[in-house]
Amino acid sequence: MKVIVSNKLAKKEQIQKEKIEIIQAYAKGIFTKIYTTTIRGGAGRIVFLVDAKSNDGFFLFFRSKNDPIGKNITIKNLKFKNQLHKYLQILKDDIVARNYEVFEVN
Repeated sequence: MKVIVSNKLAKKEQIQKEKIEIIQAYAKGIFTKIYTTTIRGGAGRIVFLVDAKSNDGFFLFFRSKNDPIGKNITIKNLKFKNQLHKYLQILKDDIVARNYEVFEVN
């Protein structure tokens, strides 16, 4: 199982220091909502796109629970929905350009 992190999305979500925590969270909570607490921002939410066959994860969001997106990570939240569409395109573009990191998860 792998976690793929788009370099552009990592920069936008400011996760450089938190990458290892995010990878560990993915390994523990692949089929559940993942909640996290960090020194940087307190309680937060992490969103991955998951390949159902391989269980590989593609990082999308890392937001504070007080952020307009992190507060309500559902398609009913227009801010989340709009950002999701943008981030999926960024992820696709980075995959095509090979602009990403791959982390092995045990």
